[in-house]
Amino acid sequence: MVKSKRETPVLASAVRAGFPSPAEDYIEGSLDLNRHLIRHPAATFIVRVEGESMTGAGIFPGDLLVVDRSVEPHDGHVVIAVVEGELTVKRLKGRAGAWRLVAEHPDFPPILMPSLDASGEGGGETSAIWGVVTNAVRNLMM
Repeated sequence: MVKSKRETPVLASAVRAGFPSPAEDYIEGSLDLNRHLIRHPAATFIVRVEGESMTGAGIFPGDLLVVDRSVEPHDGHVVIAVVEGELTVKRLKGRAGAWRLVAEHPDFPPILMPSLDASGEGGGETSAIWGVVTNAVRNLMM
């Protein structure tokens, strides 16, 4: 779990591509990224993405996903699920008793999870919704 408290300056105006460099006059205040990205610290984890099954959703290999285990999963949420003992990130589609984990890439077929209830529980040891992805963080200098 992330336990640092460091506030980062936030500019008061939107930035346009090509804006040369911000001056002190543009600083609105500061922002603690932990407070901005993490609503339930005791139930929040960070996972690193491997693979390309979610590139259509803007989630790429190396991205860091903020996962909140206290959020109840709903249709359309991007979730972390346990499938046959492995964690995977997919979009949750359907309803209780008819859930599917859907990749955002045409090369990956959906995964059926019919035994899950509305909370994402009940799939047994081989399948369950582990948490809901609330944010993604990407390093643009890789």
